[in-house]
Amino acid sequence: MASESEVLGRLRDSVVLLDISGLQDACKEAISMGIPAYRAIVEGMAKGMEIVGQKYEDGEYYLAELIMAGETMKEGMIVLEPHLSSGDLESAGKAVIGTVKGDLHDIGKNVFVTLLRAANYEVVDLGVDISSEAFLEAVKEHSPTVLAMSALLTTTMVEMENVVSTLRAEGVREGLKILIGGAPITTDYAAKIGADAAAKDAVDGVRIVAHWTSTR
Repeated sequence: MASESEVLGRLRDSVVLLDISGLQDACKEAISMGIPAYRAIVEGMAKGMEIVGQKYEDGEYYLAELIMAGETMKEGMIVLEPHLSSGDLESAGKAVIGTVKGDLHDIGKNVFVTLLRAANYEVVDLGVDISSEAFLEAVKEHSPTVLAMSALLTTTMVEMENVVSTLRAEGVREGLKILIGGAPITTDYAAKIGADAAAKDAVDGVRIVAHWTSTR
């Protein structure tokens, strides 16, 4: 019979190898062995996602593998979620995310959402073409730790400044971390519009958010 460490290693490696059926089998084995579901997630699958992120940064994995790893982990969660007790996995934080008004691009945003959820963040995904008023209402309704905005076009990135200005005018900017991302976005632009940081890609974005929430 496999040891706990071997099963946790299979959970990790199945995510890295994008092996959905292997991951589901390892999840079922973990439960049958009495390994708590939260340990299977934190000490198994989440470790695999960390490795996937590093492979992406090293150029060994590409966007397709990054998306597939998120989908693989999602399938493992389907097996484990019925075995999670309330309070087992405390949310790492809450994020409201959307692509700004006038922009319909969502691939990068969707990868970011998938990776954040895999890292145990509660994510409110507003979708694309989101106005400053819609971002404002979402912040008021959900009280997130982080607001993340995406834009792929130089013509729509100006909407990010409108969102920041709207939040400030309504008195909800303080205490909220604002992250922006997308092809034309730079750290200088983030500073110019009053955002807290710019992410160069989805993996970088998750790292920034994790840093913010771990130092709260």
